[in-house]
Amino acid sequence: MDAIKEQLKNPLIVGVTGFVVGLLIGWIVVGWVIWPVQWNDAGPSDLEKSWQEDYLRMAIDAYASSSNQAEALDRWNGLESDAQQLLDKIAVSPDLNTPESINAFSQAVSATISAETEAVEGEVEAESEEGAGAGGSNITKILVLCGIVSVLTVVVVVYLFIFRRRKPFSDVLSPAAQAQEYTSQTEPTDFAARGDDPPMTQFMTTYMQGDDLFDDSFSIDSSTGEFLGECGVGISEAIGVGEPKKVAAYEVWLFDKNDIQTVTKVLMSDHAHSDDTLRDRLEKKGEPFLAEPGAEMILETATLRLVARVVDMVYGSGATPQRSFFERLTLELAVWQK
Repeated sequence: MDAIKEQLKNPLIVGVTGFVVGLLIGWIVVGWVIWPVQWNDAGPSDLEKSWQEDYLRMAIDAYASSSNQAEALDRWNGLESDAQQLLDKIAVSPDLNTPESINAFSQAVSATISAETEAVEGEVEAESEEGAGAGGSNITKILVLCGIVSVLTVVVVVYLFIFRRRKPFSDVLSPAAQAQEYTSQTEPTDFAARGDDPPMTQFMTTYMQGDDLFDDSFSIDSSTGEFLGECGVGISEAIGVGEPKKVAAYEVWLFDKNDIQTVTKVLMSDHAHSDDTLRDRLEKKGEPFLAEPGAEMILETATLRLVARVVDMVYGSGATPQRSFFERLTLELAVWQK
């Protein structure tokens, strides 16, 4: 039951569920109440053309025997718009029908049709008057249906609006947007309170699982606006398969415009740091460093000194070794000029 409640917290699932329920209600109301399907037996007009021709030949023979104009007309009308074309074809190729019987049948249905035309016109006028009342009834049904759909739509929209306002940002934002929101809520370190000199500049960045393109960089400028270098952090190593990536290590780097090289250190998960093969491979990218909450690593160049502090971190879980990849990591980069 709890699992179902959790699923219902997802706006997408609620929206799809509402659509399906509305579709079912519309199908039931429209298909079975307002405009139910009327099933009727197939008539001669539904037959294949060759069978329609055989049917009309038999109707001609039957009239030649009985001279029953009512039956002849009924069978003629059963063929609907194809009747005259079939009769012309039979007249050209009588086969087993005689020209006399064909002519007699043609005259019988023509005379009957002429006699009934006036009666049909009168009925059409009467049906038009009745149709006006029926039309009003259909309009009422359509309005009722529209009202039901509108109410359901309003209920779903109101529910989603209220529910989304109560939802944490992590449920409605992309991983990158979640990371930015999390970073904005994180307080930077007060180095002065620790008895250290305040840094020249201070940055905060957060990785959130799912942000497979995570690569944050920052410009280091003096108080006068002079460009001194850059620093940043990006994904260095992922383990396992599938998406999103399971990040096991990050590269933290410092570039000094007055130095000839970029200094890099590799921040690793507990599993990556203890796995000799993985650690040896990552050491080629930079000095390895174990990620732990509150841990600080120092990167130095000719004129700059950077302290990278792990503000917060959470390991992910899944079909991988324990403590092998990060679900979230917040890193603070503080830079001093030597």
